[in-house]
Amino acid sequence: MIPLHDDNPTELTPVVTVGFIAACVLVFFYQASLPVGPDNTFVFQYGAIPALLFGEADLSETALPIPAYATLITSMFLHGGWMHLIGNMLYLWIFGNNIEDVMGHARFIGFYLACGILAALSHALTDPSSAIPMVGASGAISGILGAYVLLFPRATVLVIMPGLGTTRVAAGVVLGMWFVMQLLSGGMSIGSTGGGVAFFAHIGGFVAGMALIGLFKRPNVRFFAPSCRNRWGG
Repeated sequence: MIPLHDDNPTELTPVVTVGFIAACVLVFFYQASLPVGPDNTFVFQYGAIPALLFGEADLSETALPIPAYATLITSMFLHGGWMHLIGNMLYLWIFGNNIEDVMGHARFIGFYLACGILAALSHALTDPSSAIPMVGASGAISGILGAYVLLFPRATVLVIMPGLGTTRVAAGVVLGMWFVMQLLSGGMSIGSTGGGVAFFAHIGGFVAGMALIGLFKRPNVRFFAPSCRNRWGG
């Protein structure tokens, strides 16, 4: 199922969510404007490469203009293609505004980056010697999904069901099914070589979001609220 919209109004204008979307889109346009050779170089320079993160490979300063650990952040703003970008930005727009709303702008920035870093490390730990760069915002967005499922599992989400059209489903069901798919796909990907979807980044990000939401949300925001209308404690 493909989510289109959630019935979960916000009070704050999601300026950080919009800012992250704009940054990803702008970086993608810049990346797409590069010739094929420089484009690949750009991805290797700013994508998160497990072998570099764990010191199992080395590149010259020309090839890697920033410290390897900094790519844990820069990799969040790169994407591998149009569908990769559109899919990530759709999920970020639908679910990110509510998480920003319960944290405030500054805390949301910290939460987003922390989830993205932990997600990238989760992926890197599955194959520390890999020289394939990981790119994409999906790890950080997975953290948002993990937070959302704890805060608003009963909020309704408008989704497209293949062959059935559109319907409204509880967010807990939508995100629960998504997480189960990541677990199954991640399990089947163990031992495979080459690039592909970083399922363990999704898994790690989701778990990180669930673990960190209690630290980042405002104290009076309740868990398991039906929607933002009912999020505040009495």
